[in-house]
Amino acid sequence: MRFISRTPVRTFILYPVITLIWEYVINRGNLLFHPLFLSLMIWGYLQYRLCGLYRLKHGGGGPGLETPPEHLVSSGPYAYTRNPMYLGHLIFLTGLTFTLRSWLAAAITIGVAIWFHARVLVDERKLADRLGQTYIDYTKSVKRWIPGLF
Repeated sequence: MRFISRTPVRTFILYPVITLIWEYVINRGNLLFHPLFLSLMIWGYLQYRLCGLYRLKHGGGGPGLETPPEHLVSSGPYAYTRNPMYLGHLIFLTGLTFTLRSWLAAAITIGVAIWFHARVLVDERKLADRLGQTYIDYTKSVKRWIPGLF
């Protein structure tokens, strides 16, 4: 059960499988597939994966905030958004939604976005306590989600 409780497993394995099965059943075996949007899925996964490796290399710690970074990472992708890994999940799920034109995937994407936002608010308090004023200054100069917007 621990395996399924991991966020990457849910995003990149469980939700796509559930969506594929759902769409196959409700469309009576005729999947609507739009390959153009697969590029969003690939982008989202690579963003999640590569940003995670970057964070581990430059900030230490482990995956997730169970083992938080030892240093603030404010370079590379983290110079543009404070949550590029979570954003990668959302880009992937958006790609899944459009690739399959699935209302279920859209609902999952919205639910995950709300859950990530709530999680980020908690993560940010933990990081402010752990990393202090340096992190607080970072939050003032780098947007939480979309570079230049919010």
